[in-house]
Amino acid sequence: MAGAVELEVDGRAVRLSNPDKVYFPEPGFTKRDVAEYYLAVAPGVLRGLRNRPTTLQRFPDGVEGEFFYQKRAPKGLPEWLPTARIAFPSGRTADEICPNEPAAVLWAANLGCLTFHPWPVRRGDTEHPDELRIDLDPQPGTDFHDAVRAAHQLRVLLEEYGLRGWPKTSGGRGLHVYVPLEPRWTFTDCRHAVIALGRELEHRMPGEVTTKWWKEERGERIFVDYNQMARDRTIASVYSLRARPQATASTPLRWEELDEVSPTDFDLRTVPERFAELGDLHADMEEHAFGLDALLELYAHQDAGDLPYPPDHPKMPGEPARVQPSRARKS
Repeated sequence: MAGAVELEVDGRAVRLSNPDKVYFPEPGFTKRDVAEYYLAVAPGVLRGLRNRPTTLQRFPDGVEGEFFYQKRAPKGLPEWLPTARIAFPSGRTADEICPNEPAAVLWAANLGCLTFHPWPVRRGDTEHPDELRIDLDPQPGTDFHDAVRAAHQLRVLLEEYGLRGWPKTSGGRGLHVYVPLEPRWTFTDCRHAVIALGRELEHRMPGEVTTKWWKEERGERIFVDYNQMARDRTIASVYSLRARPQATASTPLRWEELDEVSPTDFDLRTVPERFAELGDLHADMEEHAFGLDALLELYAHQDAGDLPYPPDHPKMPGEPARVQPSRARKS
């Protein structure tokens, strides 16, 4: 295995150890391939990460080895790499890195980071999200094309409430739709807004979409994962590689191409070519910022109450019993 190499990026030298280490055995992609991928899409990935506290999903031995989530800024952090202090649901705090330049992304890639998980906030205000993130998650028996049908209905719904969504692949079987926000609402408000959208989609697509938190109740439907807007819940950033054998990437899409593409069209090899040709299809997101008043009015009008939080969250006001339905029936 070759020794370390030094890569120069925007005037900074970043050390890349073991560049020939294989991270994706099936296609044979190495650590250096990962680093060069992130350099090729740097303007796009940084648009999704800039000034955002970011958790690193690290795979030191590649996708077939063990991985972990690095939430706290690791030791040896370069002095030029900023951090932001975030608060977990428990009340504890941590300083997370905020990748603001290509060298920061490359530095993280050297640590085995394949996937970046940015918070939906900026380091200047970590209590008020500036992105609404809607995760359309295919359940067993459904697939990407079912998520696409739900996404088309979601687009119509968003437009009815004066909003606009930007879609991307998750890098797996699902779809993510982002709505840029004015940072005036809390995590709770944003989560309620996604619940309202999910419930309305359930109404418009009965038997195809669900907001049921417990897997045993979801059936063969697209799950609107509203808890992705809960505090300390993050989604793979735009252009992040995913730990799939093919090295797929979470890739921005145009609404018009949703019916024509497959998640496997977008990987470490193909996305740089697409980026060079089309640029960042979500670049104009930063020119917009929407409000949540209409969706929060919808949530109140639905008068259906809150839904369960993730298990690591403290019990929240108005939350229903956090008990799996089958266990509740037994008791």
